[in-house]
Amino acid sequence: SDYTLYPFSTQNPKDFQNLLSVYLDATFFPCLRELDFWQEGWRLEHENPRDPQTPLVFKGVVFNEMKGAFTDNERIFSQHLQNRLLPDHTYSVVSGGDPLCILELTWEQLKQFHATHYHPSNARFFTYGNFPLEQHLKQIHEEALSKFQKIEPSTAVPAQTPWDKPREFQITCGPDSFATDPSKQTTVSVSFLLPDITDTFEAFTLSLLSSLLTSGPNSPFYKALIESGLGTDFSPDVGYNGYTREAYFSVGLQGIAEKDIETVRSLVDRTIDEVVEKGFEDDRIEALLHKIEIQMKHQSTSFGLMLTSYIASCWNHDGDPVELLKLGNQLAKFRQCLQENPKFLQEKVKQYFKNNQHKLTLSMRPDDKYHEKQAQVEATKLKQKVEALSPGDRQQIYEKGLELRTQQSKPQDASCLPALKVSDIEPTIPVTELDVVLTAGDIPVQYCAQPTNGMVYFRAFSSLNTLPEELRPYVPLFCSVLTKLGCGLLDYREQAQQIELKTGGMSASPHVLPDDSHMDTYEQGVLFSSLCLDRNLPDMMHLWSEIFNNPCFEEEEHFKVLVKMTAQELTNAIPDSGHLYASIRAGRTLTPAGDLQETFSGMDQVQLMKRIAEMTDIKPILRKLPRIKKHLLNGDNMRCSVNATPQQMNGGLCAHTRSRNLCPAALVEMPTFPMAPRSLGSWSRIKHHVKIGGLHVSFTVRNCVE
Repeated sequence: SDYTLYPFSTQNPKDFQNLLSVYLDATFFPCLRELDFWQEGWRLEHENPRDPQTPLVFKGVVFNEMKGAFTDNERIFSQHLQNRLLPDHTYSVVSGGDPLCILELTWEQLKQFHATHYHPSNARFFTYGNFPLEQHLKQIHEEALSKFQKIEPSTAVPAQTPWDKPREFQITCGPDSFATDPSKQTTVSVSFLLPDITDTFEAFTLSLLSSLLTSGPNSPFYKALIESGLGTDFSPDVGYNGYTREAYFSVGLQGIAEKDIETVRSLVDRTIDEVVEKGFEDDRIEALLHKIEIQMKHQSTSFGLMLTSYIASCWNHDGDPVELLKLGNQLAKFRQCLQENPKFLQEKVKQYFKNNQHKLTLSMRPDDKYHEKQAQVEATKLKQKVEALSPGDRQQIYEKGLELRTQQSKPQDASCLPALKVSDIEPTIPVTELDVVLTAGDIPVQYCAQPTNGMVYFRAFSSLNTLPEELRPYVPLFCSVLTKLGCGLLDYREQAQQIELKTGGMSASPHVLPDDSHMDTYEQGVLFSSLCLDRNLPDMMHLWSEIFNNPCFEEEEHFKVLVKMTAQELTNAIPDSGHLYASIRAGRTLTPAGDLQETFSGMDQVQLMKRIAEMTDIKPILRKLPRIKKHLLNGDNMRCSVNATPQQMNGGLCAHTRSRNLCPAALVEMPTFPMAPRSLGSWSRIKHHVKIGGLHVSFTVRNCVE
């Protein structure tokens, strides 16, 4: 990344002022004391700070965080991809800090960097919402801008010099202990440098083109690469990346044999040639434009923060953020280009992919001694620094270590932080009007009229109360594939096409909801979610009806593909989500809900998916899906909700009534004796370079009438 973003949001005006004040102060006027640098950056310190006879070691929050980050093979690959594809300037280095390079940073350098880069002359401010803008501007001026003189920060990122011929690089990483096939741990991708992201229409076009090339089972690269059986999933950073000054596109495979690198490269080149020759089906283009229309109307709970993230990169390079937000104009121009030139997209593929000499082929293979080699390099660095110390330096390190330990043991002074008063908070919560009615099938449906901007939101919850215990571990897999295997008369490709044409996505996910007031009571089920433009409500409900009543569980080959992708995604998530997995594992012994949460989304699920992906005969697993469906979607287990505009409510009711097999769920109370809460330590043994721990404490919440 080439910028730092500090986002926050709140619905309370006073809270917004307080947060803005804290962010302005922390960003522009940080203390940056030497002890802060020692703690947060890096330092030499004795293993036991109180014992000068113990060895000196490297310590520091950011130093250790970045060491952990570079145990993640996906992170290693993505970092090298950017460094190698854009080698001339900013993007040739690690923005978060290469651990060994962090060891060369001094406190004085950090302060100088902050003074130059974290200056109002190099800053941009973005607000979204219905609080008065004048108050924001006044506060920003008084608390920050008025205290600085304008400078020229000289932070513009130069353009990357284009190559005159493609390049290749090979790198190594640590072995993956969760690899379904130890002989297939190689990753390869082919990447292309694209134009400057400040050319908003070209960036818009290439982003759409990327989706056409890689998104969903109907895309050319999905068919050529994923369904080839050579690998487990797309390579990291697949698709369009617009976070650097010049964007890039990348595609490849992970989980392949090293001998298949050339095969993957050939498939990429061949697919590009086929797209240049044949183009894209009209329905796929229309589905993509439909997706853009939904993006323009759908307002998520973090809509303002999403807009901030969307414009940040382009604006950071002096692009026009207002032009970037005019999606309607860009969409109209895109349609016009297609109308005037039917081969518009094919010509873009030829220009930016087939004839592009700035092309990088990056491959990564595992090295059993990778972490050992990294540790040796760090040990050599440590030895060099320790040998260069004078007796006075050693004494200073010991004294600084004691000083830091004393500082860390002192309680933080929270009185300097602004706080809300009771008078700043609305005494009542706004009431949302809800209507609950029964459909013809006695299905309770909650209707909520909201200004949804022409969108309809549907959710359904189906209980798992009657599901046999032996099937419970397979519920997450059932949810993952339910909307991807076909339904009714539609095969999986046709189903994917209809979902893209008529909805903003359809998903199912396992759900465990503990009762806050009773530790042994919880609700278990599957949550189904979807959204659509109001004109497509009947089509969306018809798709759900077909999925609920006539799902297809016969596509064995595609099921294998989905299983491998799911297993790979779970494995890839471990480095970044280690604390979450540890917390879930810690909670499994405390409550029945915690035990089920581990089954659904903990390390147990990761290990189960690994075993399934390793199976040569996957039919026994496939046969479990209809059994789960029988218990989950059986006419006694579901309740639903529909959110739409008042004008759409009648239409929503009519369309929903046509759906069958949707029914209520209930809380299930588990006996306390099999799962009495207890304090236990639990280990999950995996070959990973970073040790991660979690603590889980359960408690009940009692309502206070006052």
